[in-house]
Amino acid sequence: MTRSMHTASAKVSVILPFYNAELTLERAIGSIDKQDLEDFECILVDNNSTDGSRRIAEQWVEKDSRFKLISEAQQGVMFASNRGAKEGRANYLARMDADDVALPERLRLQADFLDQNPDYGAVAGRVLHVGDTNTTEGFRRFVEWSNSLCSYEEIYFRRFIEAPIVNPTAMWRRSTMDQHGMYLAGDFPEDYEMWLRWLDQGVKMAKLKEIVLEWHDSEHRLTRLDPIYSDRSFYEVKSRYLAKWLAENNRFHPQVAVWGASRISRRRARIVEEHGIAISSYIDTKKGRQIERDVTYYEELPHAGDLFILTYIRQMDNREKIQTFLEERGYEEGIDYLLVS
Repeated sequence: MTRSMHTASAKVSVILPFYNAELTLERAIGSIDKQDLEDFECILVDNNSTDGSRRIAEQWVEKDSRFKLISEAQQGVMFASNRGAKEGRANYLARMDADDVALPERLRLQADFLDQNPDYGAVAGRVLHVGDTNTTEGFRRFVEWSNSLCSYEEIYFRRFIEAPIVNPTAMWRRSTMDQHGMYLAGDFPEDYEMWLRWLDQGVKMAKLKEIVLEWHDSEHRLTRLDPIYSDRSFYEVKSRYLAKWLAENNRFHPQVAVWGASRISRRRARIVEEHGIAISSYIDTKKGRQIERDVTYYEELPHAGDLFILTYIRQMDNREKIQTFLEERGYEEGIDYLLVS
């Protein structure tokens, strides 16, 4: 029996692109069908699948008019997502991936947040990492870090560490999309670039404290395979936006000090120099390190207000220790330092 709803007035348009996802697509679509907010439409975007994915989508369209199937000929999740967003008719748009599971209250909680916070342009949520911890430990650590960022201030100031939003948890206003654009094509992770661009342009976003998605990780996930999600691609795009932020907010511009004098930290920090930032010195926890620039032993740092620090430290525990140390010395996040990775 076909289920009929008036999707022309749907509160949320869910954008779900898929490519050869026959093993997970039924589960993903089913999790949208089980939402306790029933006033949605779901745009299923077939991105040239060659397996049984399209037939799965067709079966949902046949039985429930809230589901709509379209095709995007240009290959790539960015093109498919943008096409789906263009087809969506609701004032709120939500992203969903074909290998994940949305919890039943996800759409309601996020729509309620946007209803109650008109000054916010987007909202995300926490995720439950699902994967083999023996092979996906890096993703588990990323989820732990991402789930720790909920307020706008946390997202705003920590965005240069990693992508602060898990893309398939995001919901945004149509007006945000219309004003600031959607995913862009390039040699960078399209979702991270969009969050950086929106935040740079003044869009406020937050993350619900509730878990809204089971994020299913595997060795075949696109973020593991496509070169636009490589470490170098992440550093390139965030260094560009970081340099812009520093030019507008660092009172010592273009000078910065970099906490992290290891070879890896110096290599990562050099990327921001390509965008007009000058590294005046490095800060290290080892006394007497000899490199090509001046090195300050961390316990000999000057008082807050004498320099601006970027902390190029990857390990979350060490970043937290450095932040505690700096705060105890009177350094203020966003004024005297930024946590960067």
